Amino acid sequence: MSVVSAVPFLKPLPMRSPVPQGRRHTLPASEFRSLSPEDAISVFEIEREAFISVSGECPLHLDEVRHFLTLCPELSLGWFEEGRLVAFIIGSLWDQERLTTDALTLHKPHGTTVHIHVLAVHRTFRQQGKGSILMWRYLQYLRCLPYVRRAVLMCEDFLVPFYQKSGFKMLGPSNITVGPLNFTEMFYPVRGHAFMRRNSGC
Repeated sequence: MSVVSAVPFLKPLPMRSPVPQGRRHTLPASEFRSLSPEDAISVFEIEREAFISVSGECPLHLDEVRHFLTLCPELSLGWFEEGRLVAFIIGSLWDQERLTTDALTLHKPHGTTVHIHVLAVHRTFRQQGKGSILMWRYLQYLRCLPYVRRAVLMCEDFLVPFYQKSGFKMLGPSNITVGPLNFTEMFYPVRGHAFMRRNSGC
């Protein structure tokens, strides 16, 4: 629960290992790009495994994944290794200071807050720092979007330290509950990094 093609953060970033003679790679070893509805099944499979095993609930169901990747694909970011999705973030725009239950399913095109619905990493690529790297790249990208003032998310208490390391600050207990689960709401002041935006190449 927490695209602009010219933006450098979404360009493929090849990080190839030496390739034996006679072997040819047709896909970049590592690529970051926004997601599309065609990626929805791969996204949902990673999300379902990551969250069902821990909390028993998925932040987004498959139809909701498709919904957001259709309405606002530019607010998503996927990490691909040789064409395989290994980690992703899905966001949408919100227009209020705090999240409400409507924020779970709505995209507000005139909002200035990015609601990060979900960050998930494929099970075989966990414990490698990929979640932190992907979040860093995502926040760097948000700084290039002039209409974005901040990012918000809600997470279970055990994830608070992870997001604090990425620069998120606590807003307090979330007003949203899902079944027996309670959440902490956190925010990241994107617009507060004006100097970084001026010097980021955006």
